[in-house]
Amino acid sequence: MDDDAKPAAGTSDALEAAQRRLHLTLDAAGAVCAWEWDIPANRLLADARFAAITRQDPVALADGVSPDHFFASIHPDDLKRVKLAVAGILAGSEVFSKEYRLVRNDGGYRWVHARGRTIFDDNDEPIKFTGVLVDITEQKRIHEQLRIAQSAGGIGTFEHIVGFGTTTVSEQFCHLFGLHPTRVLPVRTLNDLIHPADEPLIDLTDPNGLQNERNIEFRVRRANDGQERWLARRGEYVDDIESNGRRYVGVIFDVTDAKRTQESLHQANQKLSEIARDSLRDRDRVWKNSRDLLVVIGTDGVFRDVSPSWQQILGHFPEDVVGKQVLDLVWAEDRDQAQPDLKKAIENVYAELEVSLTHADGSQRIVSWMTSREDDLVYAYGRDITLERQQKAVLEQTEDQLRQAQKMEAVGQLTGGIAHDFNNMLTGVIGALSIIRRRIAANRLDDLDKYLDAASSSAHRAAALTHRLLAFSRRQSLERHPIDLTQLIASMEELFRRTLGERVELLIKTTPDTWKAVTDANQLESAVLNLVINARDAMPDGGKLTIETSNVVLGEADLARGETLRPGSYVVLAVSDTGIGMSQATIEKAFEPFFTTKPIGQGTGLGLSMIYGFAQQSGGHVRIYSQVGVGTTIKLYLPRSVEEVGAQSTDVGEDFVPPRGEGETVLVVEDDDAVRMLVVDVLKDLGYRVSEAIDGTQALPLIEGKSRIDLLVTDVGLPGLNGRQLAEIAIAARPSLKVLFITGYAATAASRADFLAPGMEMITKPFAIDDLAQKVKEILTTSA
Repeated sequence: MDDDAKPAAGTSDALEAAQRRLHLTLDAAGAVCAWEWDIPANRLLADARFAAITRQDPVALADGVSPDHFFASIHPDDLKRVKLAVAGILAGSEVFSKEYRLVRNDGGYRWVHARGRTIFDDNDEPIKFTGVLVDITEQKRIHEQLRIAQSAGGIGTFEHIVGFGTTTVSEQFCHLFGLHPTRVLPVRTLNDLIHPADEPLIDLTDPNGLQNERNIEFRVRRANDGQERWLARRGEYVDDIESNGRRYVGVIFDVTDAKRTQESLHQANQKLSEIARDSLRDRDRVWKNSRDLLVVIGTDGVFRDVSPSWQQILGHFPEDVVGKQVLDLVWAEDRDQAQPDLKKAIENVYAELEVSLTHADGSQRIVSWMTSREDDLVYAYGRDITLERQQKAVLEQTEDQLRQAQKMEAVGQLTGGIAHDFNNMLTGVIGALSIIRRRIAANRLDDLDKYLDAASSSAHRAAALTHRLLAFSRRQSLERHPIDLTQLIASMEELFRRTLGERVELLIKTTPDTWKAVTDANQLESAVLNLVINARDAMPDGGKLTIETSNVVLGEADLARGETLRPGSYVVLAVSDTGIGMSQATIEKAFEPFFTTKPIGQGTGLGLSMIYGFAQQSGGHVRIYSQVGVGTTIKLYLPRSVEEVGAQSTDVGEDFVPPRGEGETVLVVEDDDAVRMLVVDVLKDLGYRVSEAIDGTQALPLIEGKSRIDLLVTDVGLPGLNGRQLAEIAIAARPSLKVLFITGYAATAASRADFLAPGMEMITKPFAIDDLAQKVKEILTTSA
């Protein structure tokens, strides 16, 4: 008995007296308690175990309580059934057996099984009822769990004792037969619901005989809805302790769906068999009449079977091919490549490959194969694509010739355009110089400035053209550093408005949080101005031009095929117009040199090509978005800078006085005689001591000598030893030597930051003499 069920010490005598009156010996576990009803006195007596179960006063129960007190402890849902059973006792019923719930004082309840018998007097009047109360709460909990499990799994249980005509069943068992839930059912009732052609649940032809223990399946006509369902029975015999006989314990469950699926599969198999027979006939027709190659190959690489088409396509009779190794028919030059292809077909369920085979006449046949492996065989379908390959080769050759012709046309257009523009510019230079020479010879010096200005203007135009050509070819020298696009656009706004005129509305959308871009400021200004001019020309009747900046981070998914952009952070400068727009064909040619949609004489066709080359050289890109009749947007992508923007250099004014030297020694290395003469004379005029050399070979003795050299001025594109190599040798011999590179075109000098080492500077041809003087002075001053 639990500790909380033990009686107090002062009540032991009363409890012992009650137990003597009940004449009951209690079990040690305390699971059974005794009770007695004195019917004439209408008093109920119970022992301490009853009190423990119900958590009531054990003394009061030992002295006896009224039946009303007993009824008060019964769960309200069970009270009616118990009262009906008690009424039966009073009416003369001899046996009492009920399961119900007793409510405890703490609000909980326990399941109990009460059973007993009525004692009658000589007049057959009931005078006493004695019984026991068994706590079956745990059994109820286990039974409920089992019931839920059976219901969820659709499994019904039953037990049948040999020799009896009834069987004990579960609630789910009744549900499967379509019967109302009950505990016991007649076996004949169940067998009557089973299809006559099937085995019964329990065979009663020999009531005392054992049932067949094998698994059986049978059909039942459910009692409640008339449905026919398939049920399966499983079970085995065990010894029955109470009857000292044998008891069959079994389960049943619904297998209707499985039976229907089985029947459907059977019908499907029959249908598939019919289809297979038809398919086999179709396969034979395909095999015999196919115009492509069909083959069965073993995993050992041996032909098992080939279609008759082998004779028409490859000139080999099928019987001559079967039994040979696949490699025996492969084109000799392709056998090394065919071995891994054959291995691929054997090791993979599906494969696609091309293998060249040898025709019976010794020629090569290219065959495209699709293979499918099943078990130890590879089934292959081959299509002769030799003619296609030959046609493709001819087409590629024709395309190559067309591309070469287009290249030659582009080169011709390029050289023609350059020749035309340079002839105009050279005419201005040569003509002006010729007139100046004649005027000097005639001592007419009063009107030479206009001819000097004309020559200078033509020369500057030629310099601008070469810069555009170098930008297109991505060979110009860029001085890249962080640029504030917002500030740059703002500084050019007045220039834009003068360029656009009154008929075009200018809208600038820049934000202070725009990132800094890494590029060449001068080249960027030229590019933006070109875009503005192009946009203006695309709006002959006026319109709106918008310049805006934004930040963008591009991933792999954002990059179009063929673009040179890499994933990363970029500053985007977009120029949009509301002009005539461009077709897709025009967009595809927009970056080609000298391609223009403007009338002859109104455009060089180098603007967009220069911008494209500049963007590519800066590590960025250009994209065009346009629609005919709507307008065009050109976006310039420039890499983001993580550095601060440095102070911008100011332009040299017209009254600028070149700084003079202080006797420093400069070594000039230049292979062009005219350029070398000009540089040497200018430096001498500015007070420098100058040594000169035509190339690196002539300069090396001077560098390796003992004479003083403060600055090396060298062309980058020298014959033989180039300027960069000469500078490295010079610095190795004279570590403190400063270097100034002069370049007009140098592939390796395109990016100054990558080309120049500490102590080196660069100036680009053509340059003003004053710019050269300023650069030389800056280098020597920094050195000092």
